[in-house]
Amino acid sequence: MEQTEAPKRKCVVLTSYGGYEKMCVKDCDIPEVEESDVLVLVRACGMNFSDIYTRQGIYTFKGASPPFVMGLEASGRVVKVGRNVDKIKVGDRVLCWSFTYGMWSTLAKVPEANCCIMPDGMSYQVGAAIPVNYATAYFTLYGLGGLKKGHKVLIQSAAGGVGWAATQLCHVTEDVTVFGTSSPSKFEQTKENGVDHPIDYRSGDFVQAVRSIEPKGVDIILDSLSGNDFSRSRQILQPLGHLVHIGISNMIAGEKPSMFNILKTWWQTKNVSILELVNSNHSVCGFNLATFAESNPDEMNSTVNKIV
Repeated sequence: MEQTEAPKRKCVVLTSYGGYEKMCVKDCDIPEVEESDVLVLVRACGMNFSDIYTRQGIYTFKGASPPFVMGLEASGRVVKVGRNVDKIKVGDRVLCWSFTYGMWSTLAKVPEANCCIMPDGMSYQVGAAIPVNYATAYFTLYGLGGLKKGHKVLIQSAAGGVGWAATQLCHVTEDVTVFGTSSPSKFEQTKENGVDHPIDYRSGDFVQAVRSIEPKGVDIILDSLSGNDFSRSRQILQPLGHLVHIGISNMIAGEKPSMFNILKTWWQTKNVSILELVNSNHSVCGFNLATFAESNPDEMNSTVNKIV
């Protein structure tokens, strides 16, 4: 009797660290749905700057090593649920996330706790862009940054995913002024998105640019760059201000890993002196959405639901 092959799914697999050639589309087994899982027919995937860190081997969650299916977030329609799933049903449109990767696939298995039902009017493309960027922006601005009325905020890489989300969330609070760095070609878009004072990160000095408009500095800085930019940021941080470190994009110099840029950025990221923090009345902190979501899955889920 002729055996039939089990159905497969298409996945984007990272075979080893490096350039684009290290990713390929492969046929993979469809995962078994466990008691608290759902199986999602993926319609759109989110692509984040952190995926570059992953591909280049600069950072992976819990040191994951290839080969594995890439992707942190997606959206689609639920086609199967485990027997303990009680809030999501087959046919629901959901956005979902997994910090152990696996979202760049035509069928993705995720825990029910990592899914939110999408509003009727939301497209799959929009849904797939929400979990990582908007949750990071929300927790850094409101959780660590203490955003409130009248604050001034500097967002590094305002045209990036987290920067874009953070700009929008800043204006949920009344009378917040946003400084945002990007290339000049993106000024029009970032201003339309809510940046009040765009800053050229290529030829300009963000410290001088902020001081020329707001001599006392800003209340919150979201630093996705690291390196010398992180070290200089505190020069424009007001007393009781918060500098939140969320990324290392200065380590990226192109398609493939640059050991020079990695070491340069690491070297220029100066240690923070506790005595300096005490004397300047500053808070310097960091945020990792993956570790936060792992230890606080309910808060992650409720926050994404609040955002959508």
